Amino acid sequence: MNINLIVIGKLKEDYLRSACAEYIKRLGRFCTFELHELDECRLSDNPSDKEISAALKKEAEQIKRYAKGMIVPMCIEGKQLSSTELSQQITQAGVNGESCVTFIIGSSFGLDPDIKAMGSLKLSMSKMTFPHQLARVMLLEQIYRCFQIASGGKYHK
Repeated sequence: MNINLIVIGKLKEDYLRSACAEYIKRLGRFCTFELHELDECRLSDNPSDKEISAALKKEAEQIKRYAKGMIVPMCIEGKQLSSTELSQQITQAGVNGESCVTFIIGSSFGLDPDIKAMGSLKLSMSKMTFPHQLARVMLLEQIYRCFQIASGGKYHK
């Protein structure tokens, strides 16, 4: 299985980069992992809806270059799944012949509707609000947990 993670923006804090690196290393036991960090469009301090929409469209064009397989946009209106349910979704994708699952984390303004429409599963982490930069760490941990669940590992317990 190939896992593709497309993110808008770069991590600024060392501790977040270290956490991501640890989960990416752990994932190496289970899958081929690709990370695509794409540039976030710069916006004014108080952007208009039109400016935000234009930025999301521009980011969407970058995202489309790397999106493949089962597309999973991370968005607030997405479905909330347990770790076990997400593991089942990833496993089922493989059973259905998908060799790649692509997770997409947009900018702090979200994702363009075109990207969301590409998704076979729109996923939300929680109804709670988390720091945008923490989303990548949380998602990587959940992907790792999914593979542990599928393999019967003890990490999940």
